[in-house]
Amino acid sequence: MSSFFIYQQYFDMSTPSLNAAKRIATLNRIRKLSRLMDTAIRIPIINFRIGLDPILGLVPGAGDIVTTAFSAYIIFLARRFQLPPEVMSQMVANIVLEAVVGSVPLLGDLFDAYYKANVRNLALLEKHLQVTEPELEQVDPLNLSSTEMAGTASANISTQP
Repeated sequence: MSSFFIYQQYFDMSTPSLNAAKRIATLNRIRKLSRLMDTAIRIPIINFRIGLDPILGLVPGAGDIVTTAFSAYIIFLARRFQLPPEVMSQMVANIVLEAVVGSVPLLGDLFDAYYKANVRNLALLEKHLQVTEPELEQVDPLNLSSTEMAGTASANISTQP
């Protein structure tokens, strides 16, 4: 048995194409989780949004592991859209950066609150889908305003590596 066959059988990360309804359901799940982790709570006086990510990150050790696991799950879901390697690597880089810097006590949690890797990854996914799957927009609007981070200085999300 060749090693290529073994690779294809056990390690190939490609997934079968999803129909439009499943794609929209997966996209909506990614949207909900991203917003929960990064922008679920608005701080009224300063009009800044945070999510569970910086709050859970305050728990020493376990908090960062849990938030990184949520982010990895979001990337797992995004993989179903068969994104090009450049987009996937940018998404993984966003999570790795947030995990590494976020592990620094207190300052890392402030970084997590500002950087919002999950919402950045959602923006990358939706931008890719706008270009490659315009038919999905007829079923569900793929507008990048769904990834807006109201009240943050990081509203201009760079999608270039």
